[in-house]
Amino acid sequence: MIDLKFDNVSKRYRVRQEEAEDSDRHPLVRKFQKLRRPTQDFWALQDVSSEVKRGEAVGIIGHNGAGKSTILKLLANITAPTSGEITINGRLSALIEVGSGFHPELTGRENIYLNGSILGMSRREITEKLDSIVDFAGVRTFLDTPVKRFSSGMYVRLGFSIAAHLEPDILLLDEVLAVGDAAFQVKCLERIEELKQAGTTIVFISHDLGAVESICSRVILMKQGKIAADGNPREVIAVYQERMNEPFSNVNSLSSQNGTARIITLALENSKSSVNLDFRTGYPFTARIDFNVILPIPDAIFEIVFYTADHVVHCECTTADARERISLVPGLGSISFHIATLPLLPGVYYIDATLKERNAAESIHTECEAAVLRVAPGKAARGKFYLAHSWAVEQKLGTSKNTEQESSQNAS
Repeated sequence: MIDLKFDNVSKRYRVRQEEAEDSDRHPLVRKFQKLRRPTQDFWALQDVSSEVKRGEAVGIIGHNGAGKSTILKLLANITAPTSGEITINGRLSALIEVGSGFHPELTGRENIYLNGSILGMSRREITEKLDSIVDFAGVRTFLDTPVKRFSSGMYVRLGFSIAAHLEPDILLLDEVLAVGDAAFQVKCLERIEELKQAGTTIVFISHDLGAVESICSRVILMKQGKIAADGNPREVIAVYQERMNEPFSNVNSLSSQNGTARIITLALENSKSSVNLDFRTGYPFTARIDFNVILPIPDAIFEIVFYTADHVVHCECTTADARERISLVPGLGSISFHIATLPLLPGVYYIDATLKERNAAESIHTECEAAVLRVAPGKAARGKFYLAHSWAVEQKLGTSKNTEQESSQNAS
């Protein structure tokens, strides 16, 4: 039986063209000018046709702006298609933003009932699952504390735990495995596997290729609003990896000086100097930014920022402290950040890439979520990050024996 069907589905957005603003004009005049700017059509999806069978786990991957999130929003009835028909057979639940229904002044217990109701569970159903939800999230000690006092990790764990106890016929997942620490992510994977075994149809949208390959029995690769590949996870992911150096779309870009320069791609490389899924704590890592300069930039700065799904920034690489300034001339170029020992602990991290001019108020180009990095266990580490270190042992002959004798004499 077919649970989901897309029949020539297209989605169009109207985007207003960006123009340079005259800061000398009155703010009301500038707002009026924005309304009068011409619009252009942006097709997020174009004639997409596909089917998902009952009990199938399908992954959807692709660059930012490829159409992944648009598919999820259409399935979740957040937006409607411009043309085409979508068929849904069964009770559908979407886990799009973990903890999105929480009220900061309410306790964890109260938010479980509130959020569970928003997600479609009855009060009796929530009561029956309350202990399981709390234990899964590991927040029992703080159950009657307002969630505004929760740490970011506790917040997202509770949000996922509530959603993980849904029992829909069809479950939509959007980057939900990027929450919590490595141990909690294992629990999330195990819960999703339980839902699969129970016959739940799953649509998983993610940049995390490792998780997609682990969860899904089939993968769809989107490119510029169309299906570029559909089939075996390993084969489709391989096709996607070959295309990782393709330029970004404009969907997640923030530009204040259009036409000066653009970041084209952000490639992640492991110790073998190849684009790869295998990144581990404590091992070499390289991030390469490819860019295109239109107008000269006399003093450029590049930055990449690593952060988790709860928007907690973990670290950054920057050229701001370079002894010599970076002067860019028109043309293509690249810059590589080499990290001898990756300090990030196992987990999923998002990366923003930025190009700006020193002392400028705004960046020339920032590509949000330019890449997603899954770090697997590597060198042993406890705490917040891995600290690269070396050690040496010094020992003199006879020291241990004398010390033992001295300790024995003192004890007597």
